[in-house]
Amino acid sequence: MSPNPIAETVASLMPKAKAELTELVAFKSVADFDQFPRSESEAAANWVADALRAEGFQDVALLDTPDGTQSVYGVLPGPEGAPTVLLYAHYDVQPPLDEAAWTTPPFELTEREGRWYGRGSADCKGGMIMHLLALRALKANGGVPVTVKVIAEGSEEMGTGGLERYAEQHPDLLTADTIVIGDAGNFRVGLPTVTATLRGMTLVRVRVDTLGGNLHSGQFGGAAPDALAALVRVLDSLRAEDGSTTVDGLTGDEVWDGLQYEEDAFRKDAKVLDGVELIGAGTVADRIWARPAVTVLGIDCPPVVGATPSVQAGARALISLRVPPGVDAAEATKLLQAHVEAHTPWGAQVTTEQIGQGQAFRADTTSPAYAAMAEAMGEAYPGEEMQYAGQGGSIPLCNTLAALYPQAEILLIGLSEPEAQIHAVNESVSPEELERLSVAEALFLQKYAAS
Repeated sequence: MSPNPIAETVASLMPKAKAELTELVAFKSVADFDQFPRSESEAAANWVADALRAEGFQDVALLDTPDGTQSVYGVLPGPEGAPTVLLYAHYDVQPPLDEAAWTTPPFELTEREGRWYGRGSADCKGGMIMHLLALRALKANGGVPVTVKVIAEGSEEMGTGGLERYAEQHPDLLTADTIVIGDAGNFRVGLPTVTATLRGMTLVRVRVDTLGGNLHSGQFGGAAPDALAALVRVLDSLRAEDGSTTVDGLTGDEVWDGLQYEEDAFRKDAKVLDGVELIGAGTVADRIWARPAVTVLGIDCPPVVGATPSVQAGARALISLRVPPGVDAAEATKLLQAHVEAHTPWGAQVTTEQIGQGQAFRADTTSPAYAAMAEAMGEAYPGEEMQYAGQGGSIPLCNTLAALYPQAEILLIGLSEPEAQIHAVNESVSPEELERLSVAEALFLQKYAAS
């Protein structure tokens, strides 16, 4: 990294950043209060609020959102007439999954081979630290040249829409000239990237019932309709032979025109086992950024251990459908529900329930803010040019903000590059990426204020 005052300041702050991320990762802030204590999320929210107050933020508040969680808000006033920039991150995290599969405890930040491991280290507690580092670097080098608003969400991973609904009910709260979403990531470590598109998503719970109760498979099997087998048929109908998503009425032939994802690199990033084929058709970028993708997230059925010789009377599944920009998530939900109902065999009773939804997003990359970010990233990553990529995941808040503030420019950056393995065991963050992106964000705020 070429020496400049901002870069030197951020470098000097990295030990503090590691200590703070250690504190923040320690909170088991999973916004599923059936599995994790609400007090853990509340403690993480208070940590963020205290950090904002320590940096001179005003009007710091814990916002009680309609889904029963808290988002943290604060304002750092800038010079008179300066533009306003909203910085976003979320402090809630995914469950750790199988804690025994982690090399080190998921809620203890641990350094190994140059990376910091822990749940939320990249997604997205590290994003909160990135914002703090950028602001501290600016304060040490002439001051923050814009008015900064910070919003830290408490339920992004659950998709329950609390902050979206709160923002709709309080439309003046998050108004800004530019919004920086710190919940994306570089295409590759060391390659500065902004995310130009996000797929939307819908979550649908499916239940299939066939009998008044379970039956002995020896006495009734062969004629009694098996609900679990019916559900398997339904789920199989959602994919073509090559694994492409096939929801009746939903097109899947869109093409990604931009940065490409080589198959060998994808196989390595996804840890695909030797001899196992990738699914779908088209380029990898087509498949993960421009086309719909269905995933069966879970099935309620008897576990193998303890299973009895029974014909199952009922079975449930949770289905996720990612939808690309240009496809309305509500319409995709209707198509998915209609498909499930049409493909349920043997006259089995089927019910579907939508439990979450978010629209896809496409940014305007021709805006002045993108020009300022490209220049900033070029300085933070010497010799590299900022790239534009898609992201298969969803950040429903983006569309809410775009609808509420159509004049605002929205940029997506962050720490979730492929090696971070977000949502999986052994999630980690690259401290070099944290440092460089913090420099980039600070430089961006300077350049944007001067534009």
